[in-house]
Amino acid sequence: MRVFITGASGWIGSATTDELLTAGHEVVGLARSDASAASLERKGARVLRGDLDDLESIRRGASEADAVIHLANKHDFDDSATTNRAERAAVETIGEALEGSGRRFLLAAGIAGLSAPGRLAVETDASPAVGPDSPRGGSENRALEFVDRDVHVVSLRFAPTVHGTGDHGFVSALTEIARATGRSAYVDEGTNRWSAVHVSDAARLVRLGLEAAPAGSRLHAVGEEGIPTRVIAEAIGSSLSVPSVSVPRAGAMEHFGWIGLFFGMEVAASSAATRELLGWQPTGPTLAEDLASGSYADR
Repeated sequence: MRVFITGASGWIGSATTDELLTAGHEVVGLARSDASAASLERKGARVLRGDLDDLESIRRGASEADAVIHLANKHDFDDSATTNRAERAAVETIGEALEGSGRRFLLAAGIAGLSAPGRLAVETDASPAVGPDSPRGGSENRALEFVDRDVHVVSLRFAPTVHGTGDHGFVSALTEIARATGRSAYVDEGTNRWSAVHVSDAARLVRLGLEAAPAGSRLHAVGEEGIPTRVIAEAIGSSLSVPSVSVPRAGAMEHFGWIGLFFGMEVAASSAATRELLGWQPTGPTLAEDLASGSYADR
């Protein structure tokens, strides 16, 4: 299958590219920079130059592919409105390019906003994000509208912590904050939970979703359902040899910066239905194992 991937050289995208190439698929990756293009070419992928603002390149990549996996996102937390608009525009462009073809369109989504204290988010939970001004531009719900227009849409809901050696996401940011402040903090009692998944398991789920998930599926890339954030903070503190402390919710943004809002959220989720549907079984290291190995501290 010829698969067009946005974000193909990113954290999840790079692992997904490797997974698909190993399985015998052809990959065409959208590349913004010379470095990204070179990285993809070294792996054996083809390159289409462009970025999320280049909708013509995205339309071309989607039109010429057997399937599309949309993983790119600007992740500009200082300008969420622009990030959300770009995400929605890319999703609409891909959906329109695939309309009436029955081809597969997988897109990245998140778990945040689906769960509540004491309750795991499940695959049947509809995203509350609706409309262009909502988180991620309401892209999951917008994409799923294309199912009725003969596009084989599958939502990939990733845990907030997609971890592993080389990760520069949320756990890496928390580690750098702990290093800079000399304290590994959690919010209030740290009883709110985060789900987690190793990047290798996430990439394998993307491949399985591409090959076998029914249209309209919501898949949960979740290896560990819910780790108390205090446990995460303590593991980070142990890896850096700094104390773990509580910060009040009112002071979370001051201590953590942009990530303070997220680290105080309940983002726990089940992947039971996903595992049953696709026979997916996570086998990679746990978050605690990755932190204990020094893969985040030794940077």
